[in-house]
Amino acid sequence: MKYYILASGSRANATIIEGPETKILIDLGLSLKEYRNRLDLFSLKQEDVFAVLYTHKHSDHLTPQFKSVANGNVFASQNTLPRGSEYYVVEPYNAFLLNEFTITPLPTSHDAENSVGYIIETKDYKVVYMTDTGYISSRNLSLMKNAHLYIIESNHSPRLLLQTNRPFDLIQRILSDTGHLSNEACAHYLAELIGPNTKEIILAHLSEEANTPEEALKTMDKVFRKYGIDQSQFKLRAAHQYVPISGDLNEN
Repeated sequence: MKYYILASGSRANATIIEGPETKILIDLGLSLKEYRNRLDLFSLKQEDVFAVLYTHKHSDHLTPQFKSVANGNVFASQNTLPRGSEYYVVEPYNAFLLNEFTITPLPTSHDAENSVGYIIETKDYKVVYMTDTGYISSRNLSLMKNAHLYIIESNHSPRLLLQTNRPFDLIQRILSDTGHLSNEACAHYLAELIGPNTKEIILAHLSEEANTPEEALKTMDKVFRKYGIDQSQFKLRAAHQYVPISGDLNEN
């Protein structure tokens, strides 16, 4: 299984998961022009992306061009897309098949109606994609354990967030249970989730103003050391807003 994180952050998000036969897109917050430009970096073609899964309706995850990708195979939770749109409605914890993938939507805690993350599985690999959530429930944690790949939110450092010039009500929103995961919260959740199958962890949706890749990675290292986690067993890195990254689980 391969992955391509074309964009991850507060401005735009788009990730492609590639199985043995099928490519699926998670979210499209990029313009179509920029989406195609970033696909070109990996010699990917828009017409080869079979389906798109949306997580929620915020504009950095869902652009007005949402119907123009993935051959019309659009999946999202109820009321995520504009009224009258044609799409397949997904429901939390109700797994469905999409070619070789088994996909399980997980409810997230965010200030967007019916927001979700996804577990994406083939016969060989398990991928967890979860961003834009203020916390992760016990039920979700039980389903997310021991994945081969985690693409998970590590949005902010509370210390750096409080040093920004953002309005206090926005800071409160980010820190709330319907906001975003901090570096510390992400690290503690990962300490519970990591298992013998875990090959890669991608820290996603980093704030440009209230975080840095170095800050996020430093926090992971500190917390993982506290839990006695052997960090040599997996690759850990941060996704970027402007610099796409990719990986191949088959090479690990």
